[in-house]
Amino acid sequence: MSIVFYAAPQSSASPVTCALLELGVPHERINVNLAEGEQRKPEYLALNPNGKVPLLVVDGTPLFEALAILQWLGDRFGVEKKVWPAASDPARLEALSWTTWGYVSFGSAVVRWFAAASDRLPAEQRNAAAAAAAMKDVQTLLGVLDGRLAPRQYVLGSAFSLADLVLASCVNWAQYSGVSLDGHASVKAWLERCLTRPSLQTPWA
Repeated sequence: MSIVFYAAPQSSASPVTCALLELGVPHERINVNLAEGEQRKPEYLALNPNGKVPLLVVDGTPLFEALAILQWLGDRFGVEKKVWPAASDPARLEALSWTTWGYVSFGSAVVRWFAAASDRLPAEQRNAAAAAAAMKDVQTLLGVLDGRLAPRQYVLGSAFSLADLVLASCVNWAQYSGVSLDGHASVKAWLERCLTRPSLQTPWA
């Protein structure tokens, strides 16, 4: 199998980099220079019309969107490595639910907060009321994850899985962006456990 991974440091490609390392998947990595607009060149857009990273090309067929890539990696390589449930395992439903929750429910709330509050954006784009509403949603969602983790070491139970890698990437990015994890002790402890994985420590080394 030929796998070509188009990526850029400090981007949405980072969780995919971590997953490829965790799973030990042989691949060719091509770094896309986003600052120079390489993601908008016709040859790249022919593979990913969104003009973004990450992008995986598997035996000539493109696969884009980070979550789709991560879930495919779990299906294709994670089951054998025992870090992703088999299709016949009821835990597969939980893995799909929680990883999608991380990107869709939690991730979108963090993006809404960042877009309304971040001092990295022009002042005219900020909105204190919208930021407060979004942060309330973020904290509520962190409470949901905290409840899931309270009786468990990891999202699916007692063992680390690719679902933890995906969610830890989402939560760590939120924390890096300025979201506080105070009041969510189970999330904090779980994130610390996840970040000890070599694959999550130096993905761009």
